[in-house]
Amino acid sequence: METLSRRAARRLALARAGLLPPRWSGLPARAGARERSARAAANAVVARFGYLQLDTVSVAGARSHALVLLSRLDGFRPALGEELLRPGEPLFEYWGHEASWIPLELYPALGFRREEYRVHPWWGDLLSEHRQLAADLLGRIEREGPLRSLDLEGASGGGWWQLKPAKKVAAALWSAGELAIRERRGFQRTYDLTERVIPEAVRAARLDTAASIRSLLLVALGGHGWATTGTLAATWRLRNRRAEILAALEALREAGEIVPCTVEAGRDGKARGWCRPADLELAARLERARLSARRRAPPLRLRADPRDLQARRAARLGVLLPPRARRRATGGARRPQGAAGGRHARGAGRALRGGRA
Repeated sequence: METLSRRAARRLALARAGLLPPRWSGLPARAGARERSARAAANAVVARFGYLQLDTVSVAGARSHALVLLSRLDGFRPALGEELLRPGEPLFEYWGHEASWIPLELYPALGFRREEYRVHPWWGDLLSEHRQLAADLLGRIEREGPLRSLDLEGASGGGWWQLKPAKKVAAALWSAGELAIRERRGFQRTYDLTERVIPEAVRAARLDTAASIRSLLLVALGGHGWATTGTLAATWRLRNRRAEILAALEALREAGEIVPCTVEAGRDGKARGWCRPADLELAARLERARLSARRRAPPLRLRADPRDLQARRAARLGVLLPPRARRRATGGARRPQGAAGGRHARGAGRALRGGRA
């Protein structure tokens, strides 16, 4: 079994997260002056992780998902982060880790989830309970064209859990794959028939559940660099599928696409996980390299940032954490305000300058 030092695993995580210079990350460092180049750069970042988690929280003039892109692409316009999803772009919106913009090539891999979500995970068999309302809604969109969530009859009662029936049914139809989200304006969804949003060739592609899970796990590992089985499953919210996940990882190992790999975890001994062969080579080069701090993470911790998927994983690798996440990861006592570490994490740039990478 291969072994990585914490230093190598930490640097690999930063590189695969797009927080080191392009030589190491393989991602663009700038958005480019033209919208087309900025979109291409943003889509490359999304493709690296397999998803861009959407978040309503706005910090410093932009929502968290836009800040994920701003932290990696110099010159990226925050407004473009709200408009990535539109007809003709290689993205679709669906349930990844949470509601996310996902590369279109992964649409077939989430077919099993669309089938499962015909019974909504929160609201139950809503489509059967409101069969006529669902048919009326589909008919209206077919006749009149795309429909904004704001235009659905019945206002919300305050929050996601108090949505009126029409909005709930629209969300259930989307979760089941009968509707798709065409775009967002002002963070409001615009629903349309799936066949008018997802290209026919993409919709026609079929993957069984086993192949889908292999595909999703491999994409997740590519975004993390090194990860435990639990982290890979959590990336896509693959719950209650332990046997299928273990079978998928074994199949990927036998195919030579991943290798079992431990990471030195300090007092915890060694943590068992997985790595791609190419990333093992990259980690070895990174461990020897003298790194600059040209790329830096955002000064605030972002709920939607893929690098923050699990605070415990970050602590295991020795990544700098803000006090609240550090306590959550280690169970440690509260640190007084003003102590080392400050109120917010200082990001990869601070870690590099301090020799902690």
